[in-house]
Amino acid sequence: MNAFYPCHRCQRFAPFAALVFAISLFFPSGLNAQQAAAKQAASSVADSRMSAKAIADSLTSTRRLQQTALSPDAVHVAWVQPIGGPAGKHGIYVASINEAAASAQPMRITAPRCKGCNEESIAWSPDGSHIAFLSDAAAAGQMQLYIADRTGKAVRQLTRLTGYLADPKWSRDGKRLAILFTENAPRTAGPLAPMTPPSGVIDSKVYEQRLTTVDLASGQAQQLSPAEIYVYEYDWSPDGNNFALIAAPGSGDANWYIAQIYTLPTAGGTMKSIFKPDDQMQIAIPRWSPDGSSLAFIGGIMSDEGSTGGDIYTVAVSGGVPRDVTPGISASPTWLEWTKPEEILFAEDIDGQAGLATVNLRATNPSEAITTLWKGPDSITMGGEIEVMSASLARSARSAGPGPMNAAVIRQSFVHPPEVWAGPIGSWKQITHLNDNLRPMWGEAKSVHWTSDGNTVQGWLLLPRNYHPSRKYPMVVVVHGGPASAVSSSWPRAFLGTAALAVNGYFVFMPNPRGSYGQGEKFTQGNIKDFGYGDLRDIMSGMDKVISDFPIDGNRIGITGWSYGGFMTMWAITQTNRFRAAVAGAGLSNWQSYYGENDIDLWMIPYFGASVYDDPAVYAKSSPINFVKRVKTPTLVLVGDRDGEVPAPQSFEYWHALKTLGVETQLVVYPNEGHRISQPEHVEDIITRLLGWFDTHMPAGAAGK
Repeated sequence: MNAFYPCHRCQRFAPFAALVFAISLFFPSGLNAQQAAAKQAASSVADSRMSAKAIADSLTSTRRLQQTALSPDAVHVAWVQPIGGPAGKHGIYVASINEAAASAQPMRITAPRCKGCNEESIAWSPDGSHIAFLSDAAAAGQMQLYIADRTGKAVRQLTRLTGYLADPKWSRDGKRLAILFTENAPRTAGPLAPMTPPSGVIDSKVYEQRLTTVDLASGQAQQLSPAEIYVYEYDWSPDGNNFALIAAPGSGDANWYIAQIYTLPTAGGTMKSIFKPDDQMQIAIPRWSPDGSSLAFIGGIMSDEGSTGGDIYTVAVSGGVPRDVTPGISASPTWLEWTKPEEILFAEDIDGQAGLATVNLRATNPSEAITTLWKGPDSITMGGEIEVMSASLARSARSAGPGPMNAAVIRQSFVHPPEVWAGPIGSWKQITHLNDNLRPMWGEAKSVHWTSDGNTVQGWLLLPRNYHPSRKYPMVVVVHGGPASAVSSSWPRAFLGTAALAVNGYFVFMPNPRGSYGQGEKFTQGNIKDFGYGDLRDIMSGMDKVISDFPIDGNRIGITGWSYGGFMTMWAITQTNRFRAAVAGAGLSNWQSYYGENDIDLWMIPYFGASVYDDPAVYAKSSPINFVKRVKTPTLVLVGDRDGEVPAPQSFEYWHALKTLGVETQLVVYPNEGHRISQPEHVEDIITRLLGWFDTHMPAGAAGK
């Protein structure tokens, strides 16, 4: 698709220039200057635009760090970064944080015979002398567990397994490692990856991710958890004799939503369930207390594995009713770690920002229990496929000693690309300089607030590049996925490429409506049995707010999003004709048919209150397809052909309806792609089509009124 229309722009600018000249003959010189400035600003739009390829190349050139880990003594930091060669390859580097950041010389840790291999998943030994990691140096595509000393010289392969390995962690005595292992796995774990094409008897084979220990002396691997149980997360007990597990029987992708907390002896034996959450709670981040008597975890309504948010709970290892230690917090804790027997450090999404805080479990007044250590507009994470606010703590931070806690983070914002920072919390210094050559291509980012149905709602507004307040601009609303997620200040990704719109003359509005993280668990639960209604009111109220505060042309508003954002795009244009154009990525058009098509159907029970077979009406009321005859908005539909989270038939169903009803539409299906589009040529194609669709129906080059 040709994304740009220079002849159309010339036709638009010519009458506008003539109008400006005519007005200048009748009004005072001050107004003449304003109109002249507006003319100049409008005329420069075509000259300042960037091609979709140039934008995609710049966004994909960002060196995305996959993980960072601080050594136990807070002296060294390790990280995983992209390396040259084939796309998707990563290497492991270590540097001292005591050297000046500008002069620090990182050292690569790698397996023997690594020729363009892929390496990831780092873990420091308890004494900081060794690093465990995964590498496919022995056989391309097959990860194995290795250990290396801190100098990177003595490197040893520990495992020779076939399947998927993940998440290595050391025992507290440094004699064993644990990993999550899926034997003979046909693909990468997780519902974001492309699904294996179906054939033969369906559901006849379930590949379980099992907790496995590896003895360092012998290299012997032992699968501990039962064959019928899928383990998602785990933690060693302080004495090394037990594990805490978040696990569920059956299919991994689907059953995370009903996972329980178990304990399991490290010597093997019977798993014991110590907490089974109700239907409206998912759980994540299990952590043993320093004295081994209790576990902390995050619990709340969560729509996606890995996208964590909720309240912090503790529960006795013997079982019982968990205690909410952050009741009523106006934020969403996303990660935690014990620092003292009575204290937990946690990261949080808080009103569009990131924070690190502690909660004192012995405080009698809840309002005095939480102490904020750092809060800022930057995102801070440890990396991962789904980035959540988090930090890597030094082992020395987990003590009752005085002084600041040390941590390492991957820090980024709309202004600064991702880099590793380390040091005392809130006084980090920059360690890496992988993206020093990058500068924002878009305009200024602003955090905006408004009220809707009595709630305070927050979002981000990205201003156009070369913004000029004297002219009117179009705006595209970008609805995030989830819905249990949040937009924060982070360097834009190439996937979906909505930052490209701000590069080429659009305001980009990214709201965090009810159902999002950042305002507390009650707010996150605000769209239960109400998909598309209250959250759309929040979005529309936010639209009105930014249109009133900024020079935005209310007649040139578009909407887009992926996953839940794709659903909201499909839904919004059935409820209002205010949007001039729409781009729906991996959207849900029919909740009733979707229930039987997707690979993670159990995620809907907490939100709808029942299965579609027990309460079809609650699914029907939020299905865009049931209101599709109202649609007048030109709509581009995008999807991957092997998407398991939101299968392609949902996009076909919506596109077919629009085509039948005579609404301008186009459907693009990307081959061999899952829920997250990853192939560079497809990412560039999406950016090209996104720009082209909005340029055609609400062009940024057109003069505002």
